[in-house]
Amino acid sequence: MSAERELDAAGITAPALRDAYRRCRELNAQHGRTYYLATRLLSAEQRPAVHALYGFARWVDDVVDDVHSGLDEKVAALTAIDGRVQAALKDGATDDPVLSALIDTVHRYDIPVAHFQDFMASMRMDLTVTDYPTYADLERYVHGSAAVIGLQVLPVLGTCVPREEAEPAAAALGVAFQLTNFIRDVGEDLDRGRVYLPADELAAFGVDRERLLHARTAGQADPQVKAALRDQVRRARGVYQKAWPGIGMLAPRSRPCVLTAYRLYGRILDLVEDADCDVLSRRVVVSNGRRLAVALPALARAVFARAA
Repeated sequence: MSAERELDAAGITAPALRDAYRRCRELNAQHGRTYYLATRLLSAEQRPAVHALYGFARWVDDVVDDVHSGLDEKVAALTAIDGRVQAALKDGATDDPVLSALIDTVHRYDIPVAHFQDFMASMRMDLTVTDYPTYADLERYVHGSAAVIGLQVLPVLGTCVPREEAEPAAAALGVAFQLTNFIRDVGEDLDRGRVYLPADELAAFGVDRERLLHARTAGQADPQVKAALRDQVRRARGVYQKAWPGIGMLAPRSRPCVLTAYRLYGRILDLVEDADCDVLSRRVVVSNGRRLAVALPALARAVFARAA
C-alpha cells in the first residue's frame, strides 16, 4: 500500500504534515528491514504513527553513531534535539519534519512525554558510557533505549485489556529485541568502542573487553567467548518469554504484526546459535526467504483480523 493511502486512512490531510510522515516512512524503510516488514502487517491507519516513532528514534540514534562528529558536537546536537522536542511537545509546533510527525502522533495517541525523556537520557549515556559492569547497570540503559519504545508503540497498537496491564510485556518485548541486537552486533559495537554485555557476567567465563577485541581481530571467537555469548542468548530468550503473554493482550488487528517481529527477532538468536555463537567475524541475518515464510501467513491473519 502506498504512503498516500496510509496517510488518507489515518486522516492526515495537511500537506506539510503528510510530507513529515513520508520522511519518517522513508527512514523506517531504509534502516529497519525487519521492523519495516512487520509494520506492513498493521492496518493502514496505524502505520504512519509507527513510522513517526521509529523515524524519531532513528534520527537520534544516527546522531549518537555519527563517526564524523566529536563528543562535544554530539552532546550539543542531542541537547538541541532534546530542547526542540520539549518545546514542540509544549507548543505543538515545529518546523522539523520528523518532529512534526512525532508531535502529531503523541497527541493523537496520548503517548506519555516521559517515555521520550527517558529515551533521550539513554541516548546521552551512549556518548560517554562504554561498558556496563552489571546487568542492573545495563537495565538502566535499556529502559530508555528499548523498553520505552515498546511503551510508545503500545497505544498505537491498541489493547483488549487496560493499557497498564499490557505495559510490562510491551516493555519486555522492546528489551528482548535490544538484547538480541547486542548479541548479534557485539563485533560492530566493539568497533564503536562499546560493549553492551555485562562485564561481571562475561568475567564468569574468563572474558573481558580485551578478549572480545582479540576475537574480533582474529575473526574467530574462542571457546570462552562462545560460552559467554550462549549465556547471553539464554537470558534474551527468558525476556522473550516474559513478553509473550503481551501479544494476546493486543488488539486483534495488531497481533500479526507483533507476532511476526517476535518470530523474526527470535530467529536471529537461532542463527547465532547455529553459528556456534561466533558472531565476531560476521553478522547473522535472517534471509529474505525466512522473512517471507513468516510474514505471508501473518499477512493472512492480519487481513482476517481486520475483516473481523
